[in-house]
Amino acid sequence: MPEAVARVASLTVFPVKGCAGMTVDRREVTTTGLAGDRQFMVVAPDGRFKTQRRHPLLATIRPHLDGSTLTLSADGRESCTIEAADDGPRCQVEIFGKEHPALDQGDEAATWLSDVLGVESRLVGVTPEHHRPTDGLVPGLSGWADSGSLLLLSRAAADDLSDRAAERTGEPVPLERFRANVVLTGCPAHAEDHLDRVLLGSARLAFAKQAVRCAVVTVDQQTGARVGPEPLETLATYRLEDKGVVFGAKYTVLEPGEVAVGDELRVAV
Repeated sequence: MPEAVARVASLTVFPVKGCAGMTVDRREVTTTGLAGDRQFMVVAPDGRFKTQRRHPLLATIRPHLDGSTLTLSADGRESCTIEAADDGPRCQVEIFGKEHPALDQGDEAATWLSDVLGVESRLVGVTPEHHRPTDGLVPGLSGWADSGSLLLLSRAAADDLSDRAAERTGEPVPLERFRANVVLTGCPAHAEDHLDRVLLGSARLAFAKQAVRCAVVTVDQQTGARVGPEPLETLATYRLEDKGVVFGAKYTVLEPGEVAVGDELRVAV
């Protein structure tokens, strides 16, 4: 039996890139990560993608994906529910300088998002033939995630950072700032940086790269307000490398499977 090195403390799916997460107890692990993760993306009318880096109010939108039914909610507004299109009008979208085909999700979602964000927006989904490679030591596939199929983070690392930030500034740092798919417990801080091949539930993963952090972690995920420079300033005191500030790790899915809260993370042989 492979050695257990950690346990799954929580699982979070982010159905819409840049928006709030949806916690789950169990989830299928596909070749692009947790099923439904970053399946949708908010774009400008010209197809350029939107993230919290420029549109922090995305954090206040709470998506819920149930099968093909997507519900978008935000405080003080009526929710918007659509049936996700897996066929229909196509458009070209741009993400990190590369163009990809996408499925427009209709005027109802576009109007709702434009109203919440205060700027004209549309919602797009992945196409059935979606194929977007990721980089790293072991390349993989992703939906609309920045890079990597899955983001893993040890709870010990998050707690250590929060303690360091509180000591410097008097304010702890919420775990949700780091938008991890899988939070691990029962392991040392940053254990996720030092693994190679692992079994997550019945899925087999490979370490791809450390997660380089940007200004998104300075956004309050409840209010959508920029409250930086923390935690980037504290992270820079002990997690700064040539490529930037690193925190958490990206993993590639080698073999799909299923994972549940409480499952062990095991070293694969």
